[in-house]
Amino acid sequence: MPVAVRRRRPLALSALMAGALVAGLLLGLSGCGEDAPPPGAASAPEQSVLVLAGRLRDNDLVGFARDAIPPGLHPAMAEAWRSGRTRWPLEELPFDHRIPGMLATLSAPGAEKALQRDFDRQFANAHGEIRSAARSLGLFGVKYLESDRSLTPDERHHAVQLVAAFSAWGEQARLGDPKRARAAIARLGLAARRTHLGSEAAFREAGMDESLRRLGPMWAALKDTLRSYDLDLDESLGGMQATLVERNGDRARVRMRYPLAGKTIDTTVAVERIDGHWYLSDFVRHARAAAAAQRAPAGVPVPAIGTETASPPTAAPPAARPVPPPG
Repeated sequence: MPVAVRRRRPLALSALMAGALVAGLLLGLSGCGEDAPPPGAASAPEQSVLVLAGRLRDNDLVGFARDAIPPGLHPAMAEAWRSGRTRWPLEELPFDHRIPGMLATLSAPGAEKALQRDFDRQFANAHGEIRSAARSLGLFGVKYLESDRSLTPDERHHAVQLVAAFSAWGEQARLGDPKRARAAIARLGLAARRTHLGSEAAFREAGMDESLRRLGPMWAALKDTLRSYDLDLDESLGGMQATLVERNGDRARVRMRYPLAGKTIDTTVAVERIDGHWYLSDFVRHARAAAAAQRAPAGVPVPAIGTETASPPTAAPPAARPVPPPG
């Protein structure tokens, strides 16, 4: 009689997942950290990222979705959300299609005891093994991203830096500390239960705005948890700097620099002006693709959220006008 073998998950994967989720929303974001403009005030290229950074610092995911795309696109996004064709802006996160399952696991009856028991058996005080796994996952992640043709060059360059930074953080973050894990599991479990979003059906029924409103406190709990492992995302968001690199009519490029896990992330993003306001081009492109996706015929299963192929990046405008350095 064959013996069932329980496969052990890579040690650092679960512990690093929170950091990886955060990486997605940091892609393309920047801001100087003080006095973020009010909604709709992105009258300059740099302000488009200032607004979004402010929404993340304030745990305002509804505002983030509102300010990331033009108002005319919102009705189509809300309808696509209710039909299950998209979970944008969650689709800017890695593992976005697993978020309902993660919330269900965290909010299940007795979840804290079960998760703590799993942690104690697999992760507790395994600092050396976790460091090794974090290093390996970082190397694998960078190689994977470098070959991922669905990303634009800007997304790939930014994502590679983020994975390297999170990998280095994972090597030093004492992720095997049982005391910190107990507090983290309790905090995230409570926040997950309060969302009442433990299934795809719950996401559809609540709709986009209401789901994002409920997820705001969950985002805050995630940041608090990462802060307990010496990773302060609000500090990263507050320390960001955005400078205009070039502009050609309704298109521009913005350079972003910000601290993250002891590293300095330095990248550029494309932005575009639509109806007088500026938006991150990648976010608008992703949202339009999601809104345009066809509804599955009756009786045909909807593919897992996050499996669609990104559309080709918009070509850079010719003869872009460089902006001279300050001073």
